[in-house]
Amino acid sequence: MSSLSLVNERTGQAVANAVEIAATRRARRKGLLGREALDRDAALLLAPCCSIHTAFMRFPIDVAFVDRQGQVIRFARDIGPWKIAIALRAHAAIEFPAGALRAQDVRLGDRLYVRPVFDPAAGARLNASSSPLPDSVRRMTARTV
Repeated sequence: MSSLSLVNERTGQAVANAVEIAATRRARRKGLLGREALDRDAALLLAPCCSIHTAFMRFPIDVAFVDRQGQVIRFARDIGPWKIAIALRAHAAIEFPAGALRAQDVRLGDRLYVRPVFDPAAGARLNASSSPLPDSVRRMTARTV
């Protein structure tokens, strides 16, 4: 289970409660390949990343392209296999199951941020500075952690 959630600053609601981060070249290259689906409550954050492809994918996805602070600058919805989406000014791409962006009321200009989740096993709330967040994602954390 992921220890990170993705929150929409405008609504205060979690957009995804199981966030994976692909911050290495190898992890970004693999992305969602080889999976049958993406859980309704999950997301994959690729950073740095300004373009994605769905070659060899088995299911459609939604993508929110965001700047360094997590502000949504472009959407690509219901992208099926063998498609490409690009946002040259984006710093990261966040992949969701198809339909998730509309269901969660994510809009252009919304700020999405990564928030550590309480870990009952550790008995303490994780914070962004102590969690293993790569530098490419650190600016996308809550402003008050």
